[in-house]
Amino acid sequence: MGMSSLKLLKYVLFFFNLVFWFCGCCILGFGIYFLVHNKFGVLFHNLPSLTLGNVLVIVGSIIMVVAFLGCMGSIKENKCLLMSFFVLLLIILLAEVTLAILLFMYEQNLDRSVTEGLSDSIQRYHSDNSTREAWDSIQKFLHCCGINGTQNWPKGPPASCPSDPRAEGCYKKATVWFQSNFLYIGIVTICVCVIQVLGMSFALTLNCQIDKTSQALGL
Repeated sequence: MGMSSLKLLKYVLFFFNLVFWFCGCCILGFGIYFLVHNKFGVLFHNLPSLTLGNVLVIVGSIIMVVAFLGCMGSIKENKCLLMSFFVLLLIILLAEVTLAILLFMYEQNLDRSVTEGLSDSIQRYHSDNSTREAWDSIQKFLHCCGINGTQNWPKGPPASCPSDPRAEGCYKKATVWFQSNFLYIGIVTICVCVIQVLGMSFALTLNCQIDKTSQALGL
């Protein structure tokens, strides 16, 4: 019975992580695509590395590394890899919880900082190609104009803005979209956390099962 449980746990954890490894590959691929095509440039010049491509590359790479450890640790029944997988998942989970708490505590300061950063980027629109590409891409994608409307453009709205002079601002439109989809975003976030906890539980259970099996076999 112990060997059957070990095999079941081993393959469940392996396929569990294999799916996530492929997800990480897809995210990494999208990140490389955005980096190569430079679809979204830099909007915040005090954070020049904060681009969609960089974020996706980092997230995809982390998922691939963690999933790889889970796959190899389970299929090889390697306790060291399984514990590394567990520790990394725990660190990621704690980081997510900490980030959520900080965002809740400093929501107003974050809102002000984002608005100031976007206002500064508008001033750089005509002098910086990366900023211009970022604003053009976002305005075309969201069908919006400026931060709060066309009045944010001192020299008049660019061609990427909708023709309607009463077009909504991009920050306002993004905020409204987030609020209207808050329930779905919350459900997805909870599901991700539950999956992480399940992965940690599987890793610990498999680790304990390896110990029991080793003791039963006298190893």
